[in-house]
Amino acid sequence: MNWKNVLLIGAVALLPASLMAQANILNAKKPEDIGKKTAAQKAMDNDAPLEYGYVDDRDILWSKTVWEVIDLDERVNFPLYYPTDTIDIGADRRSLYDVLMKGIKSGKLKDVYADSYFKDKRELSDLQATLQKVDTTDFGYEQINAGEALSPEYVMRRNLSAADIEEYRIRGMWYFDKRQGELKYRLLGIAPVAPDVNFIDDDSMNPADAKVELFWVFYPDARQILHDAKVFNQRNSAQPISFDMLLNSRRFNGVIYREDNVHGDREVNDYISDNALFQLLEAQRIKEVIRDREQDMWAY
Repeated sequence: MNWKNVLLIGAVALLPASLMAQANILNAKKPEDIGKKTAAQKAMDNDAPLEYGYVDDRDILWSKTVWEVIDLDERVNFPLYYPTDTIDIGADRRSLYDVLMKGIKSGKLKDVYADSYFKDKRELSDLQATLQKVDTTDFGYEQINAGEALSPEYVMRRNLSAADIEEYRIRGMWYFDKRQGELKYRLLGIAPVAPDVNFIDDDSMNPADAKVELFWVFYPDARQILHDAKVFNQRNSAQPISFDMLLNSRRFNGVIYREDNVHGDREVNDYISDNALFQLLEAQRIKEVIRDREQDMWAY
């Protein structure tokens, strides 16, 4: 048996697992059956995120923590942003922000924090001021001044949605594993970034100054939720990938805006201000230093 036959048999053996991505769409007798796995599929399904291997502190020969920004205007990052309108689309297609918010509201995602150092823990009630704007119209104030009860139609509510998310910020650590002799990356946290809900409709506000980090998620706690949520695969819709796989395999473009340093982990724009080109060059320099570290380990 040659190698071509071996590869063909392996591909056929893996075919049922790939067909599960369509969730019984070809075997459905009615539309309600689409998305429901059969008992045989559930029995064969070993659907869990790939566990991280244990890394002892003594095995880390070198490490560097970096913060990156993922701009959702870039085409390669579109899978994290779309779909923004979920009215005419299936429940299995959601943006990353909707997946995170669903996990927080359902209680499955408990580790939510105010910053990337995961010190100040937040609850869903604490996030309402960041995610929602409640304002009263002039007619409502007239009712209040007249001593009348405020009518609900005079209360304006503005909720942030997936369409308002402009970027994501992630924190991760590059480290050299001396036991395996290679440079690796471990994602530690992720945060959606949107304009301040209080100034989101204010055209006089500079959009760059109005961006805020809505919350930080400790990534290892969110892996199961992100694994269950699938990302649309534009090249092959029969084989979607999970958000967990997309992020862990770094199938996105990120720009470093901070690294751990002696200056209190200051950001790049703190020491290179008002020059976007030099900031990008500095981010590239940091990336090159990390990438060259593995080569330097093998230089004798």
